[in-house]
Amino acid sequence: MQDQTVVISGASAGYGAEIARRFAHRGARLVLVGRREDRLQALAGEIGTDRTHCLACDIRDTRAYPAALAALPPAFAEVDVLVNNAGIGLGRDRAQEADLSDWLAMIETNVIGLVAGTQALLPGMVRRNRGHVVNIGSVASHYPTPRNAVYAGAKAFVRQFGLCLRADLLGTQVRVTTVEPGQGGGTEFTLVRERGDAARAEALYRGSRLIGPADVADTVLWVVDRPPHVTVNLVEIMSTDQAFGPMAFAS
Repeated sequence: MQDQTVVISGASAGYGAEIARRFAHRGARLVLVGRREDRLQALAGEIGTDRTHCLACDIRDTRAYPAALAALPPAFAEVDVLVNNAGIGLGRDRAQEADLSDWLAMIETNVIGLVAGTQALLPGMVRRNRGHVVNIGSVASHYPTPRNAVYAGAKAFVRQFGLCLRADLLGTQVRVTTVEPGQGGGTEFTLVRERGDAARAEALYRGSRLIGPADVADTVLWVVDRPPHVTVNLVEIMSTDQAFGPMAFAS
């Protein structure tokens, strides 16, 4: 992948950082997108600054984020792979008790930021007749669970958005894949969702072997590494310790 440029949103931690390491190991040029510049710079120092460009930006800013992508340095301007990884889950309240600001933050990050980055880079991919958009979705897009309405709804958007992109891109060599992980460990996701309560976040899945950043990163690299005539539309991965619950009934 030495001739490929990969943009990764949410690259400062968790899945995004590990995805960056995987692509760096294969020799790709990387554009690391995230809000925490110090973490981006630390990751760039770890994997090599000569083939890395850090883009400290909030993807929810629909003016600044596309503008920053449009102004990438020449060596990074022709993007081959966009990994829309940045995402957030907030709150575990029932819908009727939820905070609207939490809902809007999830929509702005998981939906608006994702489409803003895609819209900025997709025309160039089509023009060059090569490229791959990889969206990080969630199994929540398939399986309804309580206290999860807006997060799951946002991830359902991601799933359908990717499938519709595939329809629009028919006749080009641009591919689209949605990777849908189940509950994961080794990231900040649960800690953020639990408002920084580390004890509660750790207790939620104690004793379970959750999938982690390495598992998701391996999956992303695998779908991108398929031959050009092969597109993996959707891939769902879960821990063996995670499955599905029965239908619920009021009592």
